[in-house]
Amino acid sequence: MEPRIWHKQYDSVVAPSLVYEPLVLPERLERSASAYPDMTAIAFLGARLTYGQLKDQVDRLATALAALGVTKGTRVAIHLPNLPQTVIAYYATLSLGGQAVMTNPLYVERELEHQWGDAGCTVAFTTDFLYAGRLRHIRNRLPIKHYVVASIPEYLPFPIRQIAPLKLRRMKPPAIAHVAPAPGVHFFRKLIAATDPNPPSVEVGLDDVAALQYTGGTTGVSKGAMLTHRNLSCNVQQSMTWLHCAHGSEVVLSALPLFHVFGMTVCMNFPIGAAATMVLLPNPRDIPALVKAVVKERVTLFMGVPAMFQAVNQYPGIEHMDIRSVKVCFSGSAPLPLPVMERFEQLTGSHIVEGFGLTETSPVTHVHPMAGLRKPGSIGIPFPDTDCRVVDLETGTREMPTGEPGELVIQGPQVMAGYWNMPAETAAATAGGWLHTGDIATVDADGYFTIVGRKKDMILASGYNVYPDEVDGVLLRHPAVLEAATIGVPDAKRGESIKSFIVLKPGEHATAEQIVAYCRSNLAAYKVPRAIEFRDSLPKSGILKILRMTLREDERAKADLAPPAPPA
Repeated sequence: MEPRIWHKQYDSVVAPSLVYEPLVLPERLERSASAYPDMTAIAFLGARLTYGQLKDQVDRLATALAALGVTKGTRVAIHLPNLPQTVIAYYATLSLGGQAVMTNPLYVERELEHQWGDAGCTVAFTTDFLYAGRLRHIRNRLPIKHYVVASIPEYLPFPIRQIAPLKLRRMKPPAIAHVAPAPGVHFFRKLIAATDPNPPSVEVGLDDVAALQYTGGTTGVSKGAMLTHRNLSCNVQQSMTWLHCAHGSEVVLSALPLFHVFGMTVCMNFPIGAAATMVLLPNPRDIPALVKAVVKERVTLFMGVPAMFQAVNQYPGIEHMDIRSVKVCFSGSAPLPLPVMERFEQLTGSHIVEGFGLTETSPVTHVHPMAGLRKPGSIGIPFPDTDCRVVDLETGTREMPTGEPGELVIQGPQVMAGYWNMPAETAAATAGGWLHTGDIATVDADGYFTIVGRKKDMILASGYNVYPDEVDGVLLRHPAVLEAATIGVPDAKRGESIKSFIVLKPGEHATAEQIVAYCRSNLAAYKVPRAIEFRDSLPKSGILKILRMTLREDERAKADLAPPAPPA
């Protein structure tokens, strides 16, 4: 790769191009287990699995899966929250050359039917309460031949294992259920206990698909990004080099959902590649449990999203808790407001680096340097071996001048092999040998990139392009604003009008007029919101990313219910 302007910003220990170890993901687990067999691989609600134990469990499950017909290329759905079983199922599947189809446990029946039908999954890992409450009665509409049912308590230590079911039954909805034996239904822990660790030897190559990672479907039908072992292994090695991580010494907060590509890489594949301890938490919204885990497990690497950092900052009594074991934090999915960053770093003594990525890029492509120049609000600079350009929105071929917005396009070893069974969409997304991200960005003279919006989110107001991320960035600097999301709503005169949804910080007050006045002082007139709606919360994805799509759907629903305008 030719020198790029951003290479000047790299830390001295990071080279513009890396020499990658040619290891597929199961080989990375095997190496960590061989070098650190007695080190804790997974810490989960008081339970411990060493790397030696984890490898044994993976081998036993792989042996059992092979007996169920899983071979190279078999698609296996993993429909689980963050549990030890999730990690075991993922690595057992990959060790047989199978392809993991990570599935959001919150998916409704329509979404499950589409994803598993499109992928052609024949085996699915799920929990007892998900099977009983969602899957059992639609089995005839799904392609799954074998269900492997896990239960939250089965990896907990005594006596928590005996007490946990009582608490899980009281949850709304319950997080445990009875599943009766039935044809094609197997039980996770029993399957492992009854199987010796003798998996068949399968030749798994770097260019074999490791995961079919489905996009959120926010721009239409959800697509399965084919992520290869090379894609995922290279992204782990890029991350380890960038964060200056040593093998066998880190404790990683693994609260981000492993079914999401960000959590899959930074909270599972990254720790295993670094022989680190994963502190698994099944619910990233459970901030008391999160804070308790950071304190108890002495977490050193905090992988999060802005909502998590904000919640820790506001946790009652956090100033008196010892969370200063945290050294490095990685924040993604949305811009991290500067006050939130400064407060968290003050509490922990840590250093936060913001980054950016996509499902199609395994996911990380950009990060701020650890020791170099940090530009809050930007996504930082490209990873080693990652090339990026900002091109015009019309043709996607003309590179834009410094500071001018255009579509971000990317090349690198972490870029997907394509979309599953969608050659036309693959050709469009990778036209000219570049991944066309759909994100609108700018790049400055130092090589720092800033996302100003999505092509699909861009608002055309009175002939002007307005980028919602820019408006939200201004709103989040208002001292009373906790969260903000801006969308375009239909407007007969302007084409689209700008509307912002706002959640205020606890105890703060602001009027719509005050918010608009603040925007007028910080934005060109055509970018100022015409409407402000205050809410108690904003819709979020499983990784706590604000869903503008849901807000647009809410506005369309309100418009459909509105009485017709009186005749002129």
